[in-house]
Amino acid sequence: MNGVIISLCDLTGAMVQPWVEAGYDAVLVDPQHGKYSNDGRIERLPCTVLEAACRLGEIIRGRRVVFVAGFPPCTDVAVSGARWFAAKAEADKHFQTKAALVAEQCRMVGQISGAPWFFENPVSVFSSIFGAPDYTFHPHEFTGYCADDNYTKQTCLWTGGGFVMPDEFKAIDLGGPDNRIHAAPPGPERANFRSATPKGFARAVFEANAPHLRRQLHLWEAA
Repeated sequence: MNGVIISLCDLTGAMVQPWVEAGYDAVLVDPQHGKYSNDGRIERLPCTVLEAACRLGEIIRGRRVVFVAGFPPCTDVAVSGARWFAAKAEADKHFQTKAALVAEQCRMVGQISGAPWFFENPVSVFSSIFGAPDYTFHPHEFTGYCADDNYTKQTCLWTGGGFVMPDEFKAIDLGGPDNRIHAAPPGPERANFRSATPKGFARAVFEANAPHLRRQLHLWEAA
């Protein structure tokens, strides 16, 4: 199946997995990849969004981009860490400007791709920079796709390009969601754990936005 999904600031690849399984190709951009790799289906660029600009431009000009997702780091902007903002500002008065630039890079890649796109963040100062989010969700709202996502984490989405927000799809027998994100212990992997893309949300976004599924929906509605 033709088409490629671009996922920015994405280490795990959970966002692109449903697309790859359906026949799309994927490009992941994140410095934590360590080294460049391309298995023919997933291309991993071990760099920042800015450093990947030339390659992303080639892909946008030469391929049919079907979706763009952005996950800019939240460490310096999430309101849950507001008590550390003053100390960070003393060390670098531009620390939040730098964080916002990464989000803006994600937004611009989405805009120039011509495809549906979003970038996400938890509740953060981005709302005062980019305006109110277009949508918010908690991972537990999509446990019908992945029961392991039965936890709370209010996540904000800024979207464009005809992005379709998926409807909730909850499993009915899991009980209340837990608080694992806020309860995560300190450690070197805490940030990656807290920022990992919930698989149920990834599946829901795929089903709501994949071009071949949207075409099928239009045919059914017209029948």
